[in-house]
Amino acid sequence: MRIDVFTLFPEYFTSPLDASLLDKARRAGVLDLRFHDPRRFATDPHRSVDDTPFGGGAGMVLRPEPLFAAVEAAAPPRPLILLGPAGRPFDQHRAGELAGTPGFSLLCGRYEGVDERVAEHLCDEELSVGDYVLAGGEAAALVVIEAVARLVPGVVGNDASTDHDSFSSGLLEEPQYTRPAEFRGWAVPAVLRSGDHARIAGWRAAQALRRTLERRPDLLAGRALTPEEQELLEEPDD
Repeated sequence: MRIDVFTLFPEYFTSPLDASLLDKARRAGVLDLRFHDPRRFATDPHRSVDDTPFGGGAGMVLRPEPLFAAVEAAAPPRPLILLGPAGRPFDQHRAGELAGTPGFSLLCGRYEGVDERVAEHLCDEELSVGDYVLAGGEAAALVVIEAVARLVPGVVGNDASTDHDSFSSGLLEEPQYTRPAEFRGWAVPAVLRSGDHARIAGWRAAQALRRTLERRPDLLAGRALTPEEQELLEEPDD
């Protein structure tokens, strides 16, 4: 998979992408990450890429000329996604969609954002990673890259592990335990030590549903629980 990133700060990505799974995937040739600095396409002596907004107001806005020029020179894979607060919320479903493509591109906003002509005529869509304000789109780009990349076959050591991630089924993931079986008086639920795979599967499904109802009921908003889910909630907790 090829992912192109358009950013004023390519160095921002060096350390995160040189670590862990993403570094291994790059070295193995599973991920092809390319970075493009729009400053290279600025035409004034100071390499300016921003200017004051028409109509006045605080802050600066990224100009269209260097952004269009950078994208046109790179001929990146589409869709080209603008990262900004006005975008569609990024979620696991969209990550899965992008993971099924040969590649995509990300444009990192900065300052007060980008000239609207960039959003309307250069980019294919806009995504937001949350209802808060960042200094720029670089942190958001890392979120998108990692969320998508781990769904690409060959990136995670055990591809099946991503099938049970939180949100993959519309629910949060169930609680997880490992050794020791008891720690400071807190014991691992007996069902997980029973060896009964059917009971374990039922417990995990019930716990995922309970946790979602307690912590993220919004994930279940707009739909009624199925008879099977109602039955799961009636199961004993251990």
